[in-house]
Amino acid sequence: MSDNIIAPEKVERILATDCGSTTTKAILIEKRDGEYRLTTRGEAPTTVEVPFDDVTVGVVNAVREVEELSGKTIMAETAADTSPMIIPTRDESTGVDLYLSTSSAGGGLQMSVAGVVKSMSAESANRAALGAGAIVIDTVAVDDGRKDYEKVERIRQLRPDMLLMSGGTDGGTVSHLVDMAEILVAADPRPRLGIGLRIPVIYAGNKDAVEPVNEVLGDRVDLKVVDNLRPQMDKENLLPAREAIHELFLQHVMQQAPGYGKLMTWTSTGIMSTPNAVGKIIQTIADQMNINVLAVDIGGATTDVFSVFNTIFNRTVSANLGMSYSICNVLVEAGVHNIKRWIPFPIDDDDLRNRLRNKMIRPTTVPQDLSDLLIEQAVSREALRLAFEHHKSLARGLKGVQKVRSISEAISQDASGATLVNMYALDMIVGSGGVLSHAPLRAQAALMMLDAYQPEGITMLAVDSIFMMPQLGILSTVHPEAAAQVFERDCLIKLGDCVAGTGPANATGTAFTVVMENESISVQAGELKLVPLGLGEKRNVTIIPGKGWNLGAGKGRNLENASVEGGVVGLLLDGRPRPLVLPADNTHRVERLTTWLKAMGLPTAESDNTGQG
Repeated sequence: MSDNIIAPEKVERILATDCGSTTTKAILIEKRDGEYRLTTRGEAPTTVEVPFDDVTVGVVNAVREVEELSGKTIMAETAADTSPMIIPTRDESTGVDLYLSTSSAGGGLQMSVAGVVKSMSAESANRAALGAGAIVIDTVAVDDGRKDYEKVERIRQLRPDMLLMSGGTDGGTVSHLVDMAEILVAADPRPRLGIGLRIPVIYAGNKDAVEPVNEVLGDRVDLKVVDNLRPQMDKENLLPAREAIHELFLQHVMQQAPGYGKLMTWTSTGIMSTPNAVGKIIQTIADQMNINVLAVDIGGATTDVFSVFNTIFNRTVSANLGMSYSICNVLVEAGVHNIKRWIPFPIDDDDLRNRLRNKMIRPTTVPQDLSDLLIEQAVSREALRLAFEHHKSLARGLKGVQKVRSISEAISQDASGATLVNMYALDMIVGSGGVLSHAPLRAQAALMMLDAYQPEGITMLAVDSIFMMPQLGILSTVHPEAAAQVFERDCLIKLGDCVAGTGPANATGTAFTVVMENESISVQAGELKLVPLGLGEKRNVTIIPGKGWNLGAGKGRNLENASVEGGVVGLLLDGRPRPLVLPADNTHRVERLTTWLKAMGLPTAESDNTGQG
C-alpha cells in the first residue's frame, strides 16, 4: 500500500472505485472552474471469485471504460509486472492525483462481538462494530441465556473475520472477562479467510483485566488491546475500537481476499469497507451542513441504516432484509398482511407469495409491468420500516446510567437507553439502493420514503443518483471539500421538503395550513398534496396546525418563519396522521392508496402504462 497523498489544494483529478459483491464501479472526479465535479463513470463485473480469483481484473475493466469515455490514459503497463497499474503522476491527458478504493466483495467484514452485559457492554460493542462497517453475525454475553458449550459451538460454526471483546468499566469486573476469554480459547475459531492464520481479537474492556485476559488467550489469537468502550458507566468511547477494526480489516481480511494485496499497492491510501465509507460521507455531510441526517442503503441482501443526530453517528445493518436474495425474509418478518396493505390493487395471498419467491430464486430480474413494480415498492416500504425500527432500537442513549429526573420525566419516559432518533429534529433523509435510486419516477422514491419513515416537521427527502456514496466516503477522509462538493452537486438529488405532523388517529377536518407569501394552502387529515416548487427554490412559510395537531412547535402552536425548499418532485404536504394506519377494508384501502398515487402524479394500477421514463 502506498501513501502518496498530495496536498488537497494541488489535487485536480481523482479516480475512485467500489468493489461490490457483483459490480465494480469506477468514477472520475475533476476540478473544473474551481470546483470538483463527477465527469465520468464506468462499471464492470466484480472478479473476486472463480474463474478470475483476482479483484483487480474487474477494477481494470471498470477503469478502462472510464478511460474510453473520458479520453484520458489512467492505467499503464509496468516493467516489473504485466498487470496494469494506476499512473500516479498527472498531466492534461494522463494519470490521476489520487486513486482510492472501497470494497464489500467477498461478503464484507463479518464480526462476532462479546460483552459482559448484553444490554450494556455488548450493545456498545455492537455499535462500535456496526459503525466500522461490519456485519455483526453474533453477540455473546454472560447474560445472553445460552450455556457455555452453546456459545463455544456458535463461535466455532460462524467463523467470523474477527472478534471484538468488551465489558466492565475501568476498575470493575475482571472474572467475567477471563471467563469470556476461556470461551474463546475453547471455541478456537478459525478466520473465514486465510488458512493457518490466527484470528484477530480486539480487546476493548476493563483495563485492569488486560493481563489476565492476555494470559488466557496467549498466542492462540492475534490480540490487539485498545481503550475501553465503556470506561465509565455514563461514557462510551467507540473510536479506538473502530480504528482497530479498520486496521485489522486491511491486514487480515483484505490481504487474504484474492487480488487485494495487488490492489493495495495501487491505491493512495488503504482500502475501506463499503459501509464504513458510506458512514464517513454521511458524517462529513452532517458536519459540514450542520444538520441531522438519516440515510439508508437498501440492497438485494441487506439494508444498512445510518444516522447522525446531534453529531452522534450510528449505523445498523439488517442482514436479512433485502429486495432480491432476502425478499422472502421481508415476507416472513413483515407478514403478508403488512406487505399487502401497500399494494393498490386486490391480490391473492398465494399469488403474492409466489411472486416474491420467484424474485428470490431469480434475483437479477426486474419488474416487467406496473403491477410487478408496485409489489416490489410495497415490499421496499416494509424492508425500510423494519430496518428503521431495528436502527432506532440500537441508536439510543447508554443503558445502566443513573439520571436525576423530575417526576414528570419519570412518568413520561424511560430516560435510560431512550432512542436518539428524533423525527422532528431530522433535517434530511437520503435514500440509496436500486429500488430508490433507480425508481422509474422520482416521486415513487419520495412516496416510498414517506410511507416507510413517516417524517415529522419539515424534512428534506433526497436520493443518491448513481450510488457513489462509498467512493465519496473514502475521499472525505483525505479531501473533505472535494467529497462534499461532488456529493451535493452530482450525487445528491433533492426530491423536496416534506411538511408533516402528528395528529389524532381518527382526525378529520384540516390537519394544517401552510401560508406561503400571498397563498394559503390547507391540507385535510389523511390528504397528501404536491405543491410545485422547483429545485433550489425556497420559501418562508408559517404553518398553522389544525385541532390536536403538532408540526414541531408543540400541539396547536403555529410554526413561524419556517423555511421550505423544493426539489425535482416538489414540496410535499403530508396530512396523514402518525403512525399511518390504512383502512382494514380492502376496497377502501385500495381507494386510499390510489388517491395518494394520483396526488403524487404517479401511475396507478388502472394505468395503461408502467410509468417508465
